[in-house]
Amino acid sequence: MNQLIKIKTPEQIERMRRAGVILASCHREIAKRIRPGISTWEIDEFVEHYLAEHGATPEQKGYMGYKYATCASINDEICHGFPRKTKLLEGDIVTIDMVVNLDGWLADSAWSYAVGKISPEAKRLLKLTKESLYRGIEKAQIGNRIGDISHAIQTFAEANGLSVVRPFIGHGIGSKMHEAPEVPHFGPAGKGPIIQEGMTFTIEPMLNLGKHHVQLMSDGWTAKTVDGSLSAQYEHTLAITANGPVILTDQG
Repeated sequence: MNQLIKIKTPEQIERMRRAGVILASCHREIAKRIRPGISTWEIDEFVEHYLAEHGATPEQKGYMGYKYATCASINDEICHGFPRKTKLLEGDIVTIDMVVNLDGWLADSAWSYAVGKISPEAKRLLKLTKESLYRGIEKAQIGNRIGDISHAIQTFAEANGLSVVRPFIGHGIGSKMHEAPEVPHFGPAGKGPIIQEGMTFTIEPMLNLGKHHVQLMSDGWTAKTVDGSLSAQYEHTLAITANGPVILTDQG
């Protein structure tokens, strides 16, 4: 992504924050609904209606032909899974990812959910993947480099025996879904663009219980682990301010 990084004004960041408030409240509602017997198709329909009720739209619907308001990835699916009518089962984990457009400004957040009672290994994966996100956010400080975020996530994940997915990374966001800079979740510290006030981007680590290798399914979207191991993802949209990173999609 060889593009100029767009620095946002406080007004533009506020507009993104408003989109983020709707997105975060939608995730809180999803958390109440995730249970054995519900389908990700039902969740997707709920999200579409919820956003419409709040004057927002699902940005990824129609993006490069994508048909749904959410991505819904179950168990060994890493990301970009299609919502489907198959019921979720006790012990599954599912990641719901969405981008909300409110009056032309965007916010992006994915969250992994336990379906009923899950295994200790799955519970540990969710806990550590979420913690890796916040380890990355801690490094999103003015004067640091993007690589400092990447390195913090990778070292934490691998120290805990998890692997970091390579092909899918964080990204700048604003009035477009994908802007500069690219934000990998692996790599050396001290590399990449310098973090500046007014930058807005996502951090969205995807961690696997097994190897990091990815296979793309025949639908052209769904990415799964090659070894069939479980995968989880947590993502926030951030704005860089003089007082540190502000999470625009904070669920409170």
